[in-house]
Amino acid sequence: MANHPIDTSLLDRAIIYAVRAHAGTERRGKGFPYIVHPMEAMAIVSTLTADQALLAAAALHDVVEDTALTVEDIRAEFGDRVAELVEAESDKFVEGVSESDSWRTRKQAAIDRLAEAPLEVKMIAMGDKLSNMRAIARDYALQGDGLWNLFHVKDRASHEWHYRGLAASLRSLAGTPAYDEFERLVNQVFG
Repeated sequence: MANHPIDTSLLDRAIIYAVRAHAGTERRGKGFPYIVHPMEAMAIVSTLTADQALLAAAALHDVVEDTALTVEDIRAEFGDRVAELVEAESDKFVEGVSESDSWRTRKQAAIDRLAEAPLEVKMIAMGDKLSNMRAIARDYALQGDGLWNLFHVKDRASHEWHYRGLAASLRSLAGTPAYDEFERLVNQVFG
């Protein structure tokens, strides 16, 4: 069977951009470079679609949230579609309210947005959330409930509420290996 070349130029540029944007940063309390997470999210999304814009958005999904770069920077570099996908996956912070104090409000808003989001936005979210849930499951197996102390919100029940809400919002992806793994890990960690 012939291996047909595909145009990966958009994705290649997005990966390089994400590597540069996250350079020198560590995944919170993990001891490994931050870029590992967006690359894992992108790999997960690749199990759901071959759409290069979706894969690029998955690689870039934390750039706006976690660096000084903006949605407009993404738009200038990658166009409207990728910028809108990244924006849809970015947390909306509340001006003048701490991350901890706004956590539940932000997470509920994200769950509600995801429930109504188009399938392509759900695919990117699935990559992000499954990557997060894999890390939580690994760390929980080693640290137990001490794990929650790494987070701004340290209450296990709040994390369970958040991840079960995400599972409900992403249920249209049920039957895919990514969703099924996500649901299994949520049940494994939270019982």
